[in-house]
Amino acid sequence: MSQVLSMNSLPAALAGRSIALVGMMGVGKTSVGRRLAARLGLPFHDADAEIERDAGCSIAEMFMRDGEAAFRRRERQVIGRLLADIPMVLATGGGAFMDAETRRAMRNKAVSIWLRCDMALLLRRLASCTDRPLLRDGDPAEILRRLMALRHPVYAEADLAFDSMDEDPDETTARVHAALRSLPARLAASLQDC
Repeated sequence: MSQVLSMNSLPAALAGRSIALVGMMGVGKTSVGRRLAARLGLPFHDADAEIERDAGCSIAEMFMRDGEAAFRRRERQVIGRLLADIPMVLATGGGAFMDAETRRAMRNKAVSIWLRCDMALLLRRLASCTDRPLLRDGDPAEILRRLMALRHPVYAEADLAFDSMDEDPDETTARVHAALRSLPARLAASLQDC
């Protein structure tokens, strides 16, 4: 069983800051986020679930009814509200970090962590998903390839990056947790300047 740590056992740079997981759909942000929150003794929030609760409908329904731009506005508002609350671990939707205002909020209130995953593994993980609006209109491999080319340079702006491999989510969580506990002094100083 993993040891639960308080925020006090993490570097001082994290005190009062949330941890925001970013990356493509299917990389494991929710799975890793839940486990990381449990290890740190922090609340966990999934931005997509919060958006659905706020809107009273599914994300797929929002995309169909209101379009992606309206969904992104609501996503920005919900993530901003969550980050203004007590420190937490937050799993964000795949497109959330693409919004400049959301990235700015994360820089000010959170440590952002990019979970990366290779295309083949993403395709396997998403093969049976029917609730991903962006994958509905075309070949999922081509859509993911296009999204990765667009999003990866922006995800690279995250504070930390980890590969989400074909492993148990507990293993990925352990790697993220260990890195947070030994946060480099250079990064700690830059976070304190935010």
